[in-house]
Amino acid sequence: MPLNRPALSLGAGPRSVQDARRWVVETCHAIGRTELTECAELGVSELVTNALLHGEGPIQVRVRGTAEHPRVEVRDGSRDRPVLPVPVDEVDEDELLLTFGRGLSIVARSSDAWGAEIEADGKVVWFAPATGFAEDDGVQGLITGLEELPDAPPRDPVHVRVTGVPIDLYLAFERHFSELRREVRLLALAHESDYPLAKDLSDLFTDLARELRHGIGPEEIAQADQRGAHTADIEAVVPTGSAATTERFIELLDLADEFCRQQRLLSLARSEEQRRFQQWYLGEFVRQARGEQPLAWAGDGSCSDAC
Repeated sequence: MPLNRPALSLGAGPRSVQDARRWVVETCHAIGRTELTECAELGVSELVTNALLHGEGPIQVRVRGTAEHPRVEVRDGSRDRPVLPVPVDEVDEDELLLTFGRGLSIVARSSDAWGAEIEADGKVVWFAPATGFAEDDGVQGLITGLEELPDAPPRDPVHVRVTGVPIDLYLAFERHFSELRREVRLLALAHESDYPLAKDLSDLFTDLARELRHGIGPEEIAQADQRGAHTADIEAVVPTGSAATTERFIELLDLADEFCRQQRLLSLARSEEQRRFQQWYLGEFVRQARGEQPLAWAGDGSCSDAC
């Protein structure tokens, strides 16, 4: 069964570390994984300490994944990359004292996999607790996220204009896109052997985010939302070849819905209205990249004939 317990919000004081440790231990007992409590407790202590010393509020702790493969996540409001640990034999005693709460060596030795996802509004540092503390340097962490995407404009640009975009449906799409992208990425990193399809899905998400980086999360939506408007017009620049990637992504979303219904992913399957909207919105990038004229959203809970 997927784990989707409400997040634990933490304050800025040292008591937050104790609260996080207790909460994670209780969660391990609640899901029947008592053998993970020691490493989960050690790892979350390091991550919360790190967030308190070097991150920004708000700070939250969550346990995601499944009972078979639980994952502890600590979110904070800073986009600064965590400092990856170096082998202990390469660090002298004075440096060890300076890296407390920052080196993440405890997390590396307490987990089967761990890493950080840099997002637009902060970062999530996560780890899959191990059943025992490693005697060596542990597993290597991996930092992923928005920093991977280059800002250089496409060499074969196509200007896309999507008109009359319903803001509420778009914002729901943006949340769904972000959540699903992160979930398949972490599944691929932590449990690729158990979820081989997750790697393919994660790679396609990255390709699409790179090609549509000016069309996913546009400023026009935020500005219109601040004005209290219900719709907005979006202008984006994408590569000509993005049509094929976007078509594959439309198919991926249907596949992801099926994964969600099978409780293999944490994100909820889309409603029919959300599915129609996303097919129309992404379909505009496909159509216009191929030189076709724009088709507006019908505005009656359905989409144009292109859907």
